[in-house]
Amino acid sequence: MTGPLPPLPLLNPEPDRVPGAADPGLGGSGERPALRADAARNRTRLLEAASGLVAECGAANLTMEALASAAGVGKGTVFRRFGDRAGLFLALLDHREQQLQAAFLSGPPPLGPGAPAEERLHAFGPAVLRHERDHHGLILAARTDPVRPYSVPAARLRLTHVSVLLRQAGTPGDVELIAHTLLGYLDTALVHHLLVERGLPLDRLEAGWHALVDRLVTAG
Repeated sequence: MTGPLPPLPLLNPEPDRVPGAADPGLGGSGERPALRADAARNRTRLLEAASGLVAECGAANLTMEALASAAGVGKGTVFRRFGDRAGLFLALLDHREQQLQAAFLSGPPPLGPGAPAEERLHAFGPAVLRHERDHHGLILAARTDPVRPYSVPAARLRLTHVSVLLRQAGTPGDVELIAHTLLGYLDTALVHHLLVERGLPLDRLEAGWHALVDRLVTAG
């Protein structure tokens, strides 16, 4: 998990076949070993139990001991599966991120394929805003390096996806930098600051996203 990450994949002209979509790991190297059927079931059971504990007591209070008790397994099993709390958080985020990716890569329009690129961009922001809001504690608990969130496979996939949609929408300028600008608006810490510390309503953030997309896509 600490090895060098592969370079940013080349932008794919087919937005529904974005490089890395099959393996979106938030913290891994992009290669996940296959699990035996029983091991996969045990992992799923542990992640479901961990999700329940996070919802009940928050990510900051989730311990490996509490997870072992909730899942009815030994503490050693939890450590062997995830390594430590950071590994557990990354596995949980990977699971949640896969659900989000399935929605924007293959789900129904306008978020998924079948809608014009600009409509998909408009739908992408609210979907990610809600994802970041709902998993704020988990995401921040897993962040141990301030730079790493920009280079993990899930972030590269989001960047590629948004860049492809911008190109398809005919956006002028450097679409990769414009994609970074749009994704910066969806940063977990910023979303939390605006929603919780500033008390802004979610619909105001969504309206801001739509205005930003309109300005950037039609600029020039």
